[in-house]
Amino acid sequence: MEDGLGAGRLEVIAGPMFAGKSEELLRRVRRARIARRGVVVVSHALDDRRGVGRVSSHSGQEVPSHTVSDAGEIPGLIVDGTGHDDGAGAGGRTELVAVDEAQFFGAGLVPVVSELAGRGLVVVVAGLSVTFDGQPFAPLPELMALAESVEKLTAVCSVCGADAAFHVRLPAAPAVPDAGPAHPDDALVPVAAHVGGSESYEARCRRHAVVG
Repeated sequence: MEDGLGAGRLEVIAGPMFAGKSEELLRRVRRARIARRGVVVVSHALDDRRGVGRVSSHSGQEVPSHTVSDAGEIPGLIVDGTGHDDGAGAGGRTELVAVDEAQFFGAGLVPVVSELAGRGLVVVVAGLSVTFDGQPFAPLPELMALAESVEKLTAVCSVCGADAAFHVRLPAAPAVPDAGPAHPDDALVPVAAHVGGSESYEARCRRHAVVG
């Protein structure tokens, strides 16, 4: 490649809530750092469950991250020189870019990660492949179509214990105040409530994917 890196690739980790997507993303980040590869970890500003500036999993694992609100900011985080990786990606030459909660970035993430992979970077993206009402959650379908590697994870159905490819929003869940007055609970509107926990959502198999 013209930038001296190896062949780039796009890896996607997709699934419903509680499937371990962020945990798998963090596992790949840890392996890359053990191999002394320069890593940039990116999170979206809407995901502030455990504070900004970190990617965390439901199991409590976490790493520092760069918090951005738009996919267009990601290329500016790439480091071309050499040096020490401080944990958030600054310093060492970037070889791997890890993006969590991809659904928050919208369609603009697709050309960004494609361009980074074309430059020879390994880009790992994790996000929800389905909304809480069972719709495909962009841009994951588009990213999965373009990826060299796709890992589709399932959770455990809270009703019967079967593999769960879906999640549902519970009737008693808090309202989504920032989704806009026209669609206060629109599953396709990316809002902070869509990274809520077990108090608002449950993983469900196809048989039990309808609340009530």
